[in-house]
Amino acid sequence: MISAKTARMLPAVFLLWFSVAVPLPADEAAPVTLAFYNLKNYLAMERRVGGEIVPDAPKPEREVKAVVAGLTAIQPDILGVCEIGDESFLADLQSRLWESGIDLPHTELVRDSAGWNRNLALLSRFPIVARNSRDDYTYELAGTRHAFQRGVLDVKLALSPTYHLRYVGLHLKSKREVPEGDEALMRLNEARLARQHLDRLLEIEPGANLIVVGDFNDLRGEPPVKALQGTFGGQGYLTALTLSDPFGFRWTHHWSFADSYSRFDYALYSEGLKDEIDRNGSGIHHWEDWDKASDHRPIVVKIVPVDR
Repeated sequence: MISAKTARMLPAVFLLWFSVAVPLPADEAAPVTLAFYNLKNYLAMERRVGGEIVPDAPKPEREVKAVVAGLTAIQPDILGVCEIGDESFLADLQSRLWESGIDLPHTELVRDSAGWNRNLALLSRFPIVARNSRDDYTYELAGTRHAFQRGVLDVKLALSPTYHLRYVGLHLKSKREVPEGDEALMRLNEARLARQHLDRLLEIEPGANLIVVGDFNDLRGEPPVKALQGTFGGQGYLTALTLSDPFGFRWTHHWSFADSYSRFDYALYSEGLKDEIDRNGSGIHHWEDWDKASDHRPIVVKIVPVDR
């Protein structure tokens, strides 16, 4: 038999449990804003400053301010980035966003194994409940062992007590030619390693709410992108979300030297996530100073965190 005091507490306890454990209907759940952005050397590197070469100069302040302005307009709840420096640069971005009213206290950083310090990172309003990032994958090319340079950023985020999002961030080998090997083959091998990682993930969690975002440094129909997606119609196939800017354009990267506009940044989603994506609210963010911030534009994906 329960006491009178306990009986009086039961309604409050029940309401607390109900509010935490029972998911909201899909039409009542607030969408979550996820963004991915190549920050273009938000790190210390050799730069020309005031007419002189400085070996470890940070990203110029005018460029950083343009980055923050673009992100402030997006108001991300989850922010994936690439080409960011070490923990100090991640903390700098986090602090600047906080000053702009964006609090992203939970972070993950995957180091560039090639030593260029162009790292992958995640900043999130939601807690990270599992970390499965890898920076130790390698492959063989022409008899030489190579590292998957930027690795795989892989975390599970608790968007609510009843809804988890598996986030995987990637930054594949650039199109810049290097003496170590053929850049296209290096990029393809990295994509294959990432796909193997995704296959293991989906084998353990076949119904995962999985999103794979990143700078893949290649076009939609090229082998690295196809490798990441998997076999069309097969188990674990990932669909590329079609995104455009307010003008209807789909490019995410501008190479000023060649005046070339390309779609290099992608969001791939699993079968488990497809019905939770708000396609009307998703797109490529454009603002006046985008080209002062980076040579990329951020992609934005809205997710309604209720399993359907």
